[in-house]
Amino acid sequence: MKVKIPKGKIFIITGMSGAGKSQALKCFEDFGFYCVDNLPVALIPGFSELIKKHRHFRHVAFGIDIREGRFFRGFVQSLDALSRLGLDYKVIFLDSSDAVLLQRFSETRHRHPLGKNIVQAVKDERRILSELKEKANKVIDTSKLTLGELKEILSGALELKRSTEMRISVISFGYKYGIPLDADLVMDVRFLPNPNYIPSLKNKTGLDRPVGDYIRNKPHFKTFLKSYTDQIKDLLPLYIKEGKSYLTIAIGCTGGRHRSVFIAHSIAENLSKFGFSVSEYHRDIRKK
Repeated sequence: MKVKIPKGKIFIITGMSGAGKSQALKCFEDFGFYCVDNLPVALIPGFSELIKKHRHFRHVAFGIDIREGRFFRGFVQSLDALSRLGLDYKVIFLDSSDAVLLQRFSETRHRHPLGKNIVQAVKDERRILSELKEKANKVIDTSKLTLGELKEILSGALELKRSTEMRISVISFGYKYGIPLDADLVMDVRFLPNPNYIPSLKNKTGLDRPVGDYIRNKPHFKTFLKSYTDQIKDLLPLYIKEGKSYLTIAIGCTGGRHRSVFIAHSIAENLSKFGFSVSEYHRDIRKK
């Protein structure tokens, strides 16, 4: 998911531990923001000066928690520093019910920043942050939100203009060298006849016209290519709705030099014609 970022925006993400600050920052990374997690309150003034001087840091989101003492007083002073520099900022407070926070800490077995019994730590943290919550520009209850829903709220409620662009990467590979670890979708095209057994095609690749012509003329090729491309087109809006901003499609054959290369290239070409942002990479094309 890409967004058009309002000029000079700074978002400060804070709230209850376990409410999803790190996930919110990941959303802002997808939006194109420079993000810093767990920035000490004492460093905010210096970081603000850096933001003021360098255009590269004009769109920033950073996460703050209560790992240090005198949290609120220092935090308010840091916000004053932002104001004095003329920087436009918004404070987002993430919250969840006590029951959900306790469940999340139990599942992850993470230690609470306050270092106490979890029940008491949540109670104390809520008390410490109560005044900050009241001063926040936006409070988001993440108790029942998926990551996609959180991203939807952040992009909508914070007036970020969202586009429906998704970066698509189509990779060809050989099963003998392993499936790409970052693949979201994997398609096995070993049902097609293997050009490797044709002497005149053995030393060519799927990017060479004779190999493409050989595969293109085989039964089921056209039907497969159309149906699989259509399936991907149908899935893309659903992935975007869930907050996904990139998709990696891996196409595999035995050695990764003939069938998978031609199919991957054909899929990338077709998706590009429909206006999607597509890149292609042939991982094993040079291997023998």
